[in-house]
Formats: sequence, structure tokens, C-alpha cells
Amino acid sequence: MWKDRRILDLLGIELPVIQAPMAGANLSDMVIAVSEAGGLGSLPCALLSIDKAREELSRIRQKTSKPINVNFFCHQAPVFDSEREAAWKQRLKDYYMELGLDPAMPTPPSARAPFDEAFLGLVEEFRPEIVSFHFGLPRQDLLNRVKETGAKVLSSATTVDEARWLEREGCDAIIAQGFEAGGHRGIFLTDDISTQVGTMALVPQVVDAVKVPVIAAGGIADARGIVAAFALGASAVQIGTAYLFTPEATISPVHRQALKGAGSEKTALTNLFTGRPARGIVNRVMREVGPISTSAPDFPLAGGALAPLRQKSEPLGSGDFMSLWSGQAAGLSRELPAGELTKRLAEEALARLSSR
Repeated sequence: MWKDRRILDLLGIELPVIQAPMAGANLSDMVIAVSEAGGLGSLPCALLSIDKAREELSRIRQKTSKPINVNFFCHQAPVFDSEREAAWKQRLKDYYMELGLDPAMPTPPSARAPFDEAFLGLVEEFRPEIVSFHFGLPRQDLLNRVKETGAKVLSSATTVDEARWLEREGCDAIIAQGFEAGGHRGIFLTDDISTQVGTMALVPQVVDAVKVPVIAAGGIADARGIVAAFALGASAVQIGTAYLFTPEATISPVHRQALKGAGSEKTALTNLFTGRPARGIVNRVMREVGPISTSAPDFPLAGGALAPLRQKSEPLGSGDFMSLWSGQAAGLSRELPAGELTKRLAEEALARLSSR
């Protein structure tokens, strides 16, 4: 049925649709639904404790025997800069005052856990069929032990140079993440976001540059996008924003409502919420402070000072101070259960391919 079976055979899945791992936006329910439908469900672990990740993986293994993907960040822990932190708090001071908060209050921690020995222990315990990374790859010794479990390794590339580097370092397939994608950019060989490339231009150049299969990501939310990705040489697609519209998504009501009005022109790259560039729906703090600010502390510390503002305003129905991650194709998304969405996307894409 599918002419290019490289990803299907490599990962042991039935449909070339990968649900993007979205930290804070999906847990086991979505993973189970997508994998049971024949796609590849993905569990993001960057915001999970070891105990919570073990709980979610245990539930997944109880509910499905299909292949799953477990995703990790592999950034370097930041060095705390007290002067930069103070400057960031000063930049946000007026918002604290407006919401009746003390600007001198302690800054809550803002954590994203990088892949380490503890997470490796989970991989060795649960032996997921696929392990994927964002922001490059972990240390070689950790990566070697991941591979020793039999897992296939994926990682995101935002440039051709990153794709070549990932292939040299042993990736079994590469996710070509176009500029349109929601959430954090996988950029890791540079911090210059002006070098970032759209999906239409990135995918065929990555396909030409590497020998391993390529997965297209960014701006894909319907069958037309899937067919276009295949025409560019991709063997599968990774879809994130469309899955935020499913009931399995663990996003807040404020985020869900914002997505319904998120046209392609209403998102932007911002570093305000974590310190790394990520695409989200433009809100008040992005308009007034950024969206890119040199004052924001390094990843993932920037979010700490914004946390009290979110905690005070979100219960009032405001998304002014929260990350509203979304790609540029939100307007193409449909409200369907995750399993049904997976099957529908594949069926509609296959119908279009068959009629060509």
C-alpha cells in the first residue's frame, strides 16, 4: 500500500504517521491511542520525574504491545547567572505589580530534565522500540547503551548540517524539522535562528544529504501535507499540533481555546518561556517583551520568573503569560480522538497517493 516502506519496516509500524512527543501536552493516553491505530505514539519525558515516567511507561506497556517512541531532551545544564536573572525579573516587574505579586518573591525552579543515567535506566528497563532525542544526541556512552537495548534512534535536524551530523553519530532515521513546527526548535549546532529553514526546502535537501530515512515535520496537519512530504522524499511524517486538538491532549482549557483561533500568521518563535526558541501563539507577553529577548536566561531557566504570572492569570482565563505552543498549520486541524485522527490522516493520504 505504501510505496516507501523504509520507516514502516525500520520501526515496525503500520502507518507512516508519528505523533510528535510534546512535553506537557501528552502522556500515555495519546501514545496508546496512536500506536494502537497503527502509527507511532511518542511519550515525552523532559518534564517528567523518573517516577512519573515509569508510571506512564508501565501503563503504556499494559495497554499496547505495539511499538512506542520515548523522547528525551539532551541539552547541557545551564550555569545560573544571578545578574541575568535579576535583569529578567526587573523586565517583568510591572506585570508582577499589575497582578498583585511581589517582584522580590523567590523565583520558582524551571526545569527540563536532560537525558542521563537515570533516564537510561528506564530505557533499559522498558526497552522501548524507538528512542528519540531533541537538541542533538546524548553522550556517546549513553547513546551506545540505548542502542544495546535494540532501540532505533531518531533525532531532530533543523538544517542539513545537523542532519549530516546526526547520521554520522549513528541515528537510524532523521526528523527534518521545518521552521513551521510548533514547540521547541531542535536546533543544536548553532543558536542563530535566522538559519532555520521551512519544511518544503529542508526535507528534500536532507533527503539528498543522508542515506538514512527522513521523517518530515513542521506545518503538516492533513493529507495534503503528508502527500507533499512524500513527494519531497520523506518516508514518514511527524505531526504535533493536529494532536493538540484531540481529547487525549493534556493541555489547559486556555491553550485549547487559543488553538481554535490560531491561524498561520498568529504564531511566532519566542525564547521567553524557556530560554530556547520555540513556536507558539502570540500572546501579550510575547508582543510586549519579545518575542525574542536577550534578557531571557538560558534554557530552561527563563520560565521560572514567568511561572507566578501564569499561576495568577491562567485561572482567570488568561493566556497572557503562558506558553501556547502551536505550529503554523493549526488552522488545518480537526477535533478527533487521537486514534481516529491517525487512521484518518493515513487513509486520506493513501487515497490521494492512489489517485495520482
